[in-house]
Amino acid sequence: MSEDTLRMRAVAPADGGPGRKDASEAAAPAQGSGQRSGQRDAFFDNAKYLAIVLVAMGHSWEPLRDGSRAASALYMVVYAFHMPAFIIISGYFSRSFDAGPGRIRRLITGLAVPYVVFETAYTLFTRWTDQEPDRPISLLDPLYLTWFLAALFIWRLTTPVWRHVRWPLPVALVIAMLATLSPSVGNDLDLQRTLQFLPYFVLGLCLKPEHFRLVRRRKVRILAVPVFAAAVAVAYWAVPRMTGAWFYHRDSAEELAAPSWSGPVMSLVIFGCSLVLVACFLSWVPGRRAWFTVLGAGTLYGYLLHGFVAQGSKFWGWYEPAWIHRPLGELVVTAVAAVVVTALCTPPVRRLFRWVMEPEMAWAFRRDARDQARERSAVRERTAVRE
Repeated sequence: MSEDTLRMRAVAPADGGPGRKDASEAAAPAQGSGQRSGQRDAFFDNAKYLAIVLVAMGHSWEPLRDGSRAASALYMVVYAFHMPAFIIISGYFSRSFDAGPGRIRRLITGLAVPYVVFETAYTLFTRWTDQEPDRPISLLDPLYLTWFLAALFIWRLTTPVWRHVRWPLPVALVIAMLATLSPSVGNDLDLQRTLQFLPYFVLGLCLKPEHFRLVRRRKVRILAVPVFAAAVAVAYWAVPRMTGAWFYHRDSAEELAAPSWSGPVMSLVIFGCSLVLVACFLSWVPGRRAWFTVLGAGTLYGYLLHGFVAQGSKFWGWYEPAWIHRPLGELVVTAVAAVVVTALCTPPVRRLFRWVMEPEMAWAFRRDARDQARERSAVRERTAVRE
């Protein structure tokens, strides 16, 4: 039995529902992880939860950046690795994607349907919060956080291609570098960002369990402390000297008012820096079950739902009090963001929104011949037992 087959069998259904999986499929490898078959790997669930908390914190710091160089530096550091970490893990657990009927069905129900729903919901919500009542609903122009759903959908579909390419990561890096040279790569499905983040997904496809064990060694954990400290110091120095938009990966070099040659160079530099910070982040992720481990199965819920709070907080004037822009206020904002996204990852919230995040939609798909064969075989076995 292949390693990929074992891995997919080690996915624990979320909340006991049959066949439920988080859209990033951050399940556990059954080999070399100390997990029994049928259990999720606590390390990856912990990593996903901590990453989504950092995403929410980063969004909460955005309105604080103008008056705080420290907040801007932390913002830049977090943006350098939180989405790369998410994307690498998503790629790692997409290795067994084979474009089979069952995989395509989960791709549609777990990514395409939520994309349509939340793209529409965000547009309607921001018509109110941004005071733009005529903002059109466009499924081709991802709004706010929905770009990740569109990108992951595209990346997953290309997985069989990357499995047959001889040098997948160098090819993906070249594609990302070329994308920075072309401002003509438009907003359709946020393709610019999809291409520039592509190397992280492809890297995840290339990784094996032993690579994650390497970054979890004690030496790496100790080294991660001065590396993060140095990253914050460099970011503090860079805040007035460069734009953090490079870490969004959504614009070409020309659109960032930079010379064309800097696009490919920055792609490689940022890719290297992001990988170092992702390794440092993962080195400190607990490998054992913790109180927040169960929340790792609901990170997509937290990711999409917290966007309404992040957008609404500006409209509701939460950042208007002067004390919010002082150190104590920044700490309060950070803590509130962590609490809110944590609550949105909990099982009750997942049960409440599962109908839209993971709809069954059996009516929309033909039954898989393999599933029908398994059902007939099960019926024959039960009949034989009775006889």
